[in-house]
Amino acid sequence: MKGTNEQRAGLLSGIGAYGLWGIVPLFWPLLKPAGAIEILAHRMVWSLGVVGIALLVLRRWSWIGELIRQPKKLGLISVAAAVITVNWGLYIWSVNNGHVVEASLGYFINPLVTIAMGVLLLGERLRPVQWVAVGTGVAAVLVLAIGYGRPPWISLTLAFSFATYGLVKKKVNMGGLESLTAETAVLFVPALGYLLWLGAQGDATFASEGLGHSALLAATGVVTAAPLVLFGAAAIRVPLSTLGLLQYLAPVFQFILGILYFHEEMPPERWAGFALVWLALTLLTWDAFRTARRTRAQAQTRAVQLAAQQTPTAGDSASPSSAATPAK
Repeated sequence: MKGTNEQRAGLLSGIGAYGLWGIVPLFWPLLKPAGAIEILAHRMVWSLGVVGIALLVLRRWSWIGELIRQPKKLGLISVAAAVITVNWGLYIWSVNNGHVVEASLGYFINPLVTIAMGVLLLGERLRPVQWVAVGTGVAAVLVLAIGYGRPPWISLTLAFSFATYGLVKKKVNMGGLESLTAETAVLFVPALGYLLWLGAQGDATFASEGLGHSALLAATGVVTAAPLVLFGAAAIRVPLSTLGLLQYLAPVFQFILGILYFHEEMPPERWAGFALVWLALTLLTWDAFRTARRTRAQAQTRAVQLAAQQTPTAGDSASPSSAATPAK
């Protein structure tokens, strides 16, 4: 019963995390007239405050000393911080400038970009179905480029930046809260410096647009940290395959919001491009489940064979007894 409750809590946490990431396009327009860079700077500053309080409550500080003594890991953290700055900033700009659907495409194609980077940078070998999925994704990008009249640069930049972020995070190998704390600590000084400069120029909106606007800018820290905490709770309670499926909730919600709430246009060629992307993701998901099922079956077969080898036969069990019995 306890295991079932844990899995249910993990599933709800996962749905909550990806659900919040999916509806976050509703939040960024509330911060206008602040521009994307000002919003981004506030997000960096307030996120450090929120995750810092969370770590203080959890008493998880021992990793800081270890990190300081590892220059290579600090360098990777700085790279991750730079990449996520591009991702966050472009996403905020996209939402507030009428490109929610194109932004959602970036997170739809992110798994395909991650696979492609694994081949190009890590020398990973793909299964045939994965090759077909990646090829279908490339075809989708070409179709969408025709539909937009330009390459879908917002989608591609979001996908490649997030895939790069994931790759660097894998190398860093830190917990979600710890990693976000380190990254926002790297970004804190330049972000705060920009906000102070903006205020000195008289262009900051934090104090000039009322208390409600200031509170919303401060809430960017909670908006950033809350889904991450929920994701961390889900990651330790549900299988990776389940998380792999839940990850599509965010771009699905963003796509729906882009069409139904923000009323963005979807001409036929864009539908065709998205359909190809969804086909590629369906192939990836099917292949992942098939491979996982095959791996489990092979593991069970090996376990049975190993158990059979270790189980003594009737003759083997009788021999020690006979040897121990004195001759009469």
